[in-house]
Amino acid sequence: MEIAAVLNKNLFLVKEHIGMFKASNNFDIFDLENGKMIMTCREPNLSFFTKLFRFTDYKRMTPFEIEIKDEHQNILMVIKRGITLFRSDVEVFDGKNQLLGIFKQKIFSVGGKFEVFDKHDRPLCTLKGKWTGWDFSFLDKNNAEIAHVSKKWAGIGKEFFTSADNYVIEIRDRVAENDPIRYLIIATVMCIDMVLKE
Repeated sequence: MEIAAVLNKNLFLVKEHIGMFKASNNFDIFDLENGKMIMTCREPNLSFFTKLFRFTDYKRMTPFEIEIKDEHQNILMVIKRGITLFRSDVEVFDGKNQLLGIFKQKIFSVGGKFEVFDKHDRPLCTLKGKWTGWDFSFLDKNNAEIAHVSKKWAGIGKEFFTSADNYVIEIRDRVAENDPIRYLIIATVMCIDMVLKE
C-alpha cells in the first residue's frame, strides 16, 4: 500500500489549539526537523448539541469526526467515534473513506491503554500510557516499542517546542516506509486527549 509521503517521516511535533471556550479539537502537525507545518487536524462538523456537551462533565462521551489533511488540504484520514458511555471504539478511514483500522480503549487500565487493530480486526499493536504523566508507547506483539509520544523533548527541533500543549510523536526506524500502521499511530495519538485525558 502506498501511503501519503508525509506519513513516512519519523518525527512529528503536534501543537494543540487551546482556548477557554473551545469546543472542537484542533491540532497542527509540524516537521520537527524544520518547523514546517505539514498536516492539520480539525473537527469541522460539530453539531450544536455536541458543542454544548463539550463544556460539561460529559465531554469524554461526545462523538467526534476528525479530519487530518496535508498542507495542500487533501484529506489523509478521517477518525470517527460515536457516542460512548464506558469504552471508546474509534474507526480510522483513509481519504477515500476506506476503513484502515480501529482502536479500542481498554477500560480500567492504569495510565490509559488502546488496542490497535487493522481493518480485518487483527491486532497490530498496543498503546500504553504511564499514570505519572503524558508519556505513551506503542508496543508491537513482541512488546518492542514501535513509536513513542511525549510532552518532553530534548532532541533535534527542540527550539520549536515552546508550550506544554505541544508533544512529539517519534516513530521508530523498525516501522517500514509505506506501512499502513503509520496512519493508525498518528490517528490514535490525535485521540489521546479526547478519550483518555479530557
